Amino acid sequence: MNVFWRELKANRKSLIIWSIGVFFMVVSGMAKYEAYSSSGQSINDLMADMPKSLKAVMGFGEVDLSTIGGYYTILYIYLLLMATIHAVMLGASIIAKEERDKTSEFLFVKPVSRNTVITAKLLAAFTNVVVFNLVTLGSLIFYIGRLNTSGEDVNGDIALTMAGMFFLQVLFMVIGTALASIKSKPKKAASVATGILLLTYMLSIIIDLNENLEGLKYLTPFKYFEAKDVMFGGGLDNVFVILSVAVSVLLIIVTYTFFKKRDLNV
Repeated sequence: MNVFWRELKANRKSLIIWSIGVFFMVVSGMAKYEAYSSSGQSINDLMADMPKSLKAVMGFGEVDLSTIGGYYTILYIYLLLMATIHAVMLGASIIAKEERDKTSEFLFVKPVSRNTVITAKLLAAFTNVVVFNLVTLGSLIFYIGRLNTSGEDVNGDIALTMAGMFFLQVLFMVIGTALASIKSKPKKAASVATGILLLTYMLSIIIDLNENLEGLKYLTPFKYFEAKDVMFGGGLDNVFVILSVAVSVLLIIVTYTFFKKRDLNV
């Protein structure tokens, strides 16, 4: 458990900065909704003539943007990007940092197995992901509650989208840990993992632009729990829940397997 607390302490400052960042993302995003609402302009009318390609890039779905729930579906994709980037960088760095900081020798001369070390690191990363998710949820419920003068009940739907976000946070976190365990130069794992994240995000946009590519949605986690589908289409899709969990478990196994085999640079 000493490794677990050590990792929590090491990532505390980063978690605080990311949490403050996501809070201001919520505030700035919802402030735009407040501005549109108070001006009397219809957001739907403003967006009606926008090109389909730009709508796809900005995350506009076929929802009523004049409602606070509909507008939230736009904000969600940016929150999801922020959450998954945090998770994938955290996963990669929490494994690679011993070699990066030249502390491998100090850590592994202690009477603990590599399995114990990796378990503690994964639990610490998982804790950071949970805290980030809860901060995002709390920020949304607090700020949207202030703006929701129509009495629209969205808290349950928001919590459901946060559950979807959590599955993807864990998935990208273990993509980072797996890459850091596999690569001979684990310091590069964070950049590679972030590259994979951005590629899958770009694929989700391409799918939105071309309906014939709908079958590729299983290859991009950003299509698994889209806010418009979760909130207005029946909740979390069980197929994508199972797929997310299965891939995450597989990547955890990869992390343990390759980390135990690798030669650590000290």
